[in-house]
Amino acid sequence: MKLVRFGAAGKEKPGLVDPEGKIRDLSEVVSDIAGEALSKKGLAKIAKADWQKLPVVTGNPRIGACVGKVGNFIAVGLNYADHAAETGAAIPTEPILFNKAPSCIVGPDDDVMLPKGSDKTDWEVELAIVIGERARYVDKADALSVVAGFCICNDVSERSYQIERGGQWMKGKGCETFGPLGPWLVTVDEIADVQKLGMWLDVNGERMQTGSTKTMIFDVKTIVSYVSEFMVLEPGDVITTGTPPGVGLGMKPPKFLKAGDIMTLGIEGLGQQTQKVVAWR
Repeated sequence: MKLVRFGAAGKEKPGLVDPEGKIRDLSEVVSDIAGEALSKKGLAKIAKADWQKLPVVTGNPRIGACVGKVGNFIAVGLNYADHAAETGAAIPTEPILFNKAPSCIVGPDDDVMLPKGSDKTDWEVELAIVIGERARYVDKADALSVVAGFCICNDVSERSYQIERGGQWMKGKGCETFGPLGPWLVTVDEIADVQKLGMWLDVNGERMQTGSTKTMIFDVKTIVSYVSEFMVLEPGDVITTGTPPGVGLGMKPPKFLKAGDIMTLGIEGLGQQTQKVVAWR
């Protein structure tokens, strides 16, 4: 299934993308694409609904983040060997984890706002994992059993905050609007091999990132299992899994976003996002 949330920010309704690409309103089936609706039981309830009898959403509504009420928004750093190389970093021996603030989550086509005084805001196309079952100390072999699905994340990053201000990376990762998610949450059964998905990102029509999940240092199963050693994962938690090469920080000279820029990004089978960069307001 492809699950979606549509409507004004803060008032999104749950939806299903039907085989014809139309959005069907799921409000009579679940209250939101969040929490227990993402569990095996919740997804089974949605799958059981006759999509042909669900109301068609008309017009051109705003698409919100594909998962609501996110409790934990966790990120993996330097998880692509070719990206680590471009930044001059050593290959990690264990996953590097940091937090993105859940308050940074926005819709896939919402504006990305430069933080006040920012001059080094960067782009990162990433595969995000959406958790569907409570998970603690999950074996790698069983890791996909606790995953509801996958979506696109743009892990927008302010590099001076991240690198030059001391302390944890989270300083440059959780700024307002720095977590576009969506357009859809695609359930696990729709993806034949999550480690063979092409991914890309353009800025103003110029290709910046071209990659594949096959070059991850730590794969999806490893990441879910690893994170569950350090914290309890709950339905609706999101783990974004790192970016391939082509970020602005790695260019010579570095290149960063400015107001008016347009980012377009996608991952095979997971759709596409477009964001306009706007000045702080």
